Amino acid sequence: MTFVPVSRERMATARRAGLGAALALAMAAASGGQLLAKDDAAPAGKTEQDWTKSKWGPKDEVGAANYQTPDLVKKAADLVKTGKVYNLAMESNLSLPAYEPRKMEIMVVQPAQAGPAGTFGPNKATYNDDMIVGWNGAGTHIDGLGHLGVDHVYYNGHKIHEFADIKGLKKLGLEKFPPVVARGVLLDIAALKGVDMLKEGTPINSKEIEEAAKKQGVEIRQGDVVLLHTGWADMIGKDNKKYIAVQPGLGMDGAKYLTGKGVIAIGSDTAALEVLPGETKDLFPVHQELLARKGTYILENIVTRDLAADKASEFMVILSPPRITGSVQAIFTPVAVR
Repeated sequence: MTFVPVSRERMATARRAGLGAALALAMAAASGGQLLAKDDAAPAGKTEQDWTKSKWGPKDEVGAANYQTPDLVKKAADLVKTGKVYNLAMESNLSLPAYEPRKMEIMVVQPAQAGPAGTFGPNKATYNDDMIVGWNGAGTHIDGLGHLGVDHVYYNGHKIHEFADIKGLKKLGLEKFPPVVARGVLLDIAALKGVDMLKEGTPINSKEIEEAAKKQGVEIRQGDVVLLHTGWADMIGKDNKKYIAVQPGLGMDGAKYLTGKGVIAIGSDTAALEVLPGETKDLFPVHQELLARKGTYILENIVTRDLAADKASEFMVILSPPRITGSVQAIFTPVAVR
């Protein structure tokens, strides 16, 4: 394996390029500040069928969300037996590790209230207002179908020059994502392996998924939202750089297995869902498989420890990201109820 140093020019280019290059740099930092040379990169693989054509038609923009039906929503609601609610979101703030240049901060202000006369009306009303300055890909968030592509081609064959705009995506924006109420399935892969935390670089593929499902007495069904518990989130606050540079995660075989089952979304308690370092030299092949090729949504930085502690294998899950027109990703609070 050949390595080349990361030059200042390449770092500057990576910062401009966004997530893909930023995570590549993070992985490089974990391996001594080096990146794989171009001659080590695997060529883009060819799929057996034309993945640029959605099975839901040429106008489809929501992908696997089409699997949701009224009947499946009612069945998900029937899973609620105890009324216990689980907050699956991490707190979003500057201390939560995120890939450069991502960050999220809040600014609280009191408009037009400076000085002793800064009140409103005879009742002297005062108020705080706030604004968010940050990136939608920091914190607990959902990756929309316009997030990752293959050579500038995205879900359902949309080419980047046709739909990407600095003011928002013209296609595949998360405002199109319908509120999802689904059966959620937690697969505790850490428990399957007999550990509290999986080691970085541990792939989760069909073998592990089937073994965990069998051990827990559950099956993966069409319309499900599948969450993987790895224990990796316990790294936050102990080694934030390592948390985002490497991780256990979903492998390509596992991704194909779950999309073959017809799931709506896949999430985990890690920063990027897929295994890092990866199974090949490719960067984000699982993201490409899920988002671009299959229209399956990705959930990252999910709090799974409480569900795992309660051995909650199935539950109702609610996914309802904010409807920001043209958004690529969204910070939000997924909720589980059982």
